Amino acid sequence: MIYIKSEKEILAIEACNKIVAETLKFIEKFVEPGVDTETINKEAENYILSKNAKPAFKGLYGFPKTACISVNDEVVHGIPGKRKLISGDIVGVDIGVELNGYFGDAAYTYPVGSVSPEVARLCKITEESLYLGIEQCIPGKKVGDISSAIQTHVEKYGFSVVRDLVGHGVGIKPHEDPQIPNFGEKNKGPRLKAGMVIAIEPMINLGGYQVYVDDDEWTVRTIDGKPSAHFEHSIAILENGPKILSTLNEV
Repeated sequence: MIYIKSEKEILAIEACNKIVAETLKFIEKFVEPGVDTETINKEAENYILSKNAKPAFKGLYGFPKTACISVNDEVVHGIPGKRKLISGDIVGVDIGVELNGYFGDAAYTYPVGSVSPEVARLCKITEESLYLGIEQCIPGKKVGDISSAIQTHVEKYGFSVVRDLVGHGVGIKPHEDPQIPNFGEKNKGPRLKAGMVIAIEPMINLGGYQVYVDDDEWTVRTIDGKPSAHFEHSIAILENGPKILSTLNEV
């Protein structure tokens, strides 16, 4: 079931997403060599709670922490812990917030210290692909137009799109229909309508697209052990096009 949100509901969902964006900005200073991922998680949780909001992921489907923190070959759903960051790592942080019964969701991949040129390029192209996908969020277009824009861009640079995980609707629940794959054909899939709110989240690998779930039953890793980047925004589709809800910039 695809929820069409009212203007009032979109404003409530935007309020959640502003806290997500603020949290991702706040934790940036902790993403440094020598800092363990649990410290980043605790700082994120404390910030969310300070805004009288709730961490949406903590306890969701049994996930034990506030933030999904995924390092290098960890694609998504990494569980924060004692691992200390080192220069050259990349760290994907995915955060959800619940406020007044509505939900926001976004992710950002941070470089730690000095990263290699190819890893920096992976992050740059992945983030670019997110915004190219967002440009397709126009009433009358289809989900496949988003998917194709992302896939075409990243494959042009020799990177690969994870097939096993997709974006999703968001707002009334943490995860809603429709699914938003990061690969696909133009003019295929559900039609985009004004009032839809979706989370677009390209997960792009330096090597092959194949992934597996680690023994902790959460962390998704690349099979070839090469790094993966992850960027995500929650988007409202309005009559005049997309509005990014999870940004600190006025877009």
